[in-house]
Amino acid sequence: MIAFLLLLITLLLFTIGFQVYLKRSLQKQLRSIKKQLTDIVHGQASGPVLIGTDHKQIADLLVSINKLNDQNREHARQFIRTEQSMKRMLSNISHDLKTPLTVISGYAEMLNAKIDMPSQERQRILSHIHEKTDEMTTLIDSFFDLAKLEAGDKHVPLGTINLTEICKQSILMFYELIETKGLDVQIDIPDSPIFALGNEEALHRVLANLVSNALRYGSDGNVIGLHIYADETIVTIAVYDQGVGIRESDQQSIFERMYTLEESRNKDFQGSGLGLTITKKLIEQMQGTISVTSIPHEKTSFICKLKRVHG
Repeated sequence: MIAFLLLLITLLLFTIGFQVYLKRSLQKQLRSIKKQLTDIVHGQASGPVLIGTDHKQIADLLVSINKLNDQNREHARQFIRTEQSMKRMLSNISHDLKTPLTVISGYAEMLNAKIDMPSQERQRILSHIHEKTDEMTTLIDSFFDLAKLEAGDKHVPLGTINLTEICKQSILMFYELIETKGLDVQIDIPDSPIFALGNEEALHRVLANLVSNALRYGSDGNVIGLHIYADETIVTIAVYDQGVGIRESDQQSIFERMYTLEESRNKDFQGSGLGLTITKKLIEQMQGTISVTSIPHEKTSFICKLKRVHG
């Protein structure tokens, strides 16, 4: 009986000692986690929280903490990218607004200084003022359109649209400019109508942006093309040129806000940098995708894919 009691006391003491050990080990692990989290919060560390443990709950806690830490780091990177993009966008908008304003101001001074200016010269100057005013209006409208798209305030109702007809109309809008530049036009649009899920107004704007970009940046290749092809589920529109092209390192960023200046295909042609961003947003609103492929002086293609609707 005494031996049994001694064994029982020994087991009890061992259990108590083991529990004390586990408690101290757990406290030590929690202190280590707290210290590492404090270092991360104060910017003294950025890596994952690491400790050795056999405690399942502690291990699960570490997994959750590190997932949250990874998400925070990604959010921080996105914030930095967005902040840089916004700074570049504001800088470019300021530049793009300043240029026509300077021209308008100069012409206004000329009109004010030369009261007896010949009517033909006066009309020429007024035409330039009107042209620069239109540039400013277009830029401001683009800026607000992008803001509405990103905020979800611009509704793009979807329905069945005749893709072939819209593409024909869009390319005809640029016919005179294409003729003036003497470009080789390569159009491949099926005779029979192809229907897709989309929005007619939005697709017109997408095509206008892509064709005008091809004319602006790729006309040195003397070719502009528009190709439509489809399978059972997807309709693809490719707008291409044979100009200087887009570097591979830039192709992932070309749809970012204000991705121009040193990044643009041709520094001689500076736009607002909003066109392709708006184009991507509109395509996404139509539940489609857009991508770019480019081989300099061979072929640069912007490829839009929309869901096909069988008529």
